[in-house]
Amino acid sequence: MSAGPLVVLVGPMGSGKSTVGALIAERLGASYRDTDADIVAAEGRPISDIFIEDGEPHFRALERAAVRAALAEHPGVLALGGGAVLDDDTRALLAAHPVVYLSMDVDEAVKRVGLNTARPLLAVNPRRQWRELMEARRHLYTEVARAVVATDERTPEEVAQAVLDALELKDA
Repeated sequence: MSAGPLVVLVGPMGSGKSTVGALIAERLGASYRDTDADIVAAEGRPISDIFIEDGEPHFRALERAAVRAALAEHPGVLALGGGAVLDDDTRALLAAHPVVYLSMDVDEAVKRVGLNTARPLLAVNPRRQWRELMEARRHLYTEVARAVVATDERTPEEVAQAVLDALELKDA
């Protein structure tokens, strides 16, 4: 077996990376890991607090280190935070891994997360800010992905199966 994760999920906040990642891991008989959860565990505080207290650049440095470690250490299914693809070095590292971009449109995002202010990058005008984030990131998600799976109007189980199909992986 090759080093690194079986599947790496990227995409915007609310696209279902955590839910779908856990389902895929279960189906593959593999472990699941989320780099945002790694950061929260290491820092002992929520990501929103890191943004507020230390700023986005500090969070991005933590994120870069968490992604690097997870790509090197984790053999299962890995979900990255929505902004992980902003880093050039992270994108270069992802080139060697089976990455799937979970895409969705703004209407789906509203249904799923309500674009609430608990998300630090969506605190002022959530709908507009989500669109701006996607304009800045969509091409980066596509750049690193071997496959793109639309999550709109699909259950997590349907998305998980679409990811497995796209990467030609079989359930355990």
